[in-house]
Amino acid sequence: MPSPLDPHLRRAVAERLQYYKDLGIYDFYRRPVDATIELPSAGSGAVQAYDATPPVQQNPTAPVSRLKEPLSTLMPKAKATEVDPASALRLIREDLGDCTRCVLHKQGRKQIVFGVGNPRADLMFIGEAPGADEDIQGEPFVGRAGQLLTNMIKAMGLRREDVYIANIIKCRPPGNRTPERDECETCSPFLFRQIEAIKPKVIVALGAVAAKTLLAMNSSMGELRGRWYDFRNTKLAVTYHPAFLLRDPRQKKETWKDLQMVMKELGLALPKQMVE
Repeated sequence: MPSPLDPHLRRAVAERLQYYKDLGIYDFYRRPVDATIELPSAGSGAVQAYDATPPVQQNPTAPVSRLKEPLSTLMPKAKATEVDPASALRLIREDLGDCTRCVLHKQGRKQIVFGVGNPRADLMFIGEAPGADEDIQGEPFVGRAGQLLTNMIKAMGLRREDVYIANIIKCRPPGNRTPERDECETCSPFLFRQIEAIKPKVIVALGAVAAKTLLAMNSSMGELRGRWYDFRNTKLAVTYHPAFLLRDPRQKKETWKDLQMVMKELGLALPKQMVE
């Protein structure tokens, strides 16, 4: 009878499998290997040799396959929750790589726009997708809409570097079109890992695409705004996208109401200042 897996390895394998499932990967294939591998010892995290008797082979003359890969290629990468937020975000960015998981990498994107801000932020803003300016600079919300978002953050008594800013998808759609559903589904697992790493107290979904994707709801902005949602054990509020406010400045007053609701939740002072 094969020896049971070391508990640390069992937990690491389970976490890695869940990570792949979050990315939509469900099929896995096992190759025969010798049972002599290195496993982490209990407690200290040091590596010790583990030698288990290999199972009896059907063909006794067949050669026993030997494990060639180093331990680092076998053990799953640490989850975001096991390291500090800044390091966790770096690991997520490394996993994302020069992403080719959806068609957007072939449709003119210049670079991936990962996210920016305080890795330990209490407040996280999530928009729709990078635009032309963001695609050039590699940072979310740096164009006209980004300038307005910065002013919104200042009106809350915060600085841009105090919060974390990201988008549902990390590549610019051609012509700034609305992201397709499959693009959102492909990219959002990386956003969810960012949220898990940062652990904000409050998330603000900017605009209908961000709100509907995160909440899996097909409601109007009027129905989505003005209330709290529970998103992965984090409070989430919905407000208008800054780009929409540039087209319809009359909605700034309503946006300020949403931001005041967020400020109250975060324990921030409520200045009598409108978003300009």
